[in-house]
Amino acid sequence: MGSEAQPPVPPPGGWFDPLADFLGPAYLKNAFAKGTRHEVDFLVEALGLTPGMRVLDIGCGPGRHSLEFARRGILAHGIDRSETFIELARTAARGERSSATFAVLDVRDLDVEAGFDACVCLCQGGFGLLGGNEDPALLARFGRALRHGGRLALSAFSSYFAVRWIEANDHFDVDTGVNHEVATLRGADGSEAEFDLWTTCFTARELRLLAAAAGLTVDGVHGVTPGDYAPRPPAFDRPELLLLATRP
Repeated sequence: MGSEAQPPVPPPGGWFDPLADFLGPAYLKNAFAKGTRHEVDFLVEALGLTPGMRVLDIGCGPGRHSLEFARRGILAHGIDRSETFIELARTAARGERSSATFAVLDVRDLDVEAGFDACVCLCQGGFGLLGGNEDPALLARFGRALRHGGRLALSAFSSYFAVRWIEANDHFDVDTGVNHEVATLRGADGSEAEFDLWTTCFTARELRLLAAAAGLTVDGVHGVTPGDYAPRPPAFDRPELLLLATRP
């Protein structure tokens, strides 16, 4: 129970894939997905985005942020390893004749040099789902995808929030910062199933150090809640941290 029990070990490969296949379009019915417009409002201003700029949406899921960026004239390209999510994103883009584009790609295979004005990686999409071992290399990949002067926005779950509000059956691994929980999810057909979730959690200091090691200049780390982004300091009662950084 809590931090004292030995947490289960994440399975090798993409443990999130079966979850994505089960959820399908039901993913967008989750409460956190309702704040997409507000999140993009904040990011457009915080990252200095204007129409015609190029944004890479890393771990884009069904494409909700990419589509919202595209509605503002920003050229968004979303990547995700889930074929189910990418097909949903492409279908939505066709339906609204969006300029947003999407591709199936594991973030660990991202290999882009200086192509984007901004990269966003939100809602643990492609970061924080890998068992706590590959995050430094990922940030370096994200940084290389930016042009010089390009901006990064990355959200991550807060270790302090996870430990303070840990549920009775959750297991927080103090060594890796990975929180394991079993969640009951509802699929698109209304059926329910249990899934194991492993989310790597971070402190604001860790995110600053990781960004600096990746050659990025940290502009700030804010305490946020999904759907409620604002320039506020990290706090025990805010579940996520939002890192803003620049490639020099």
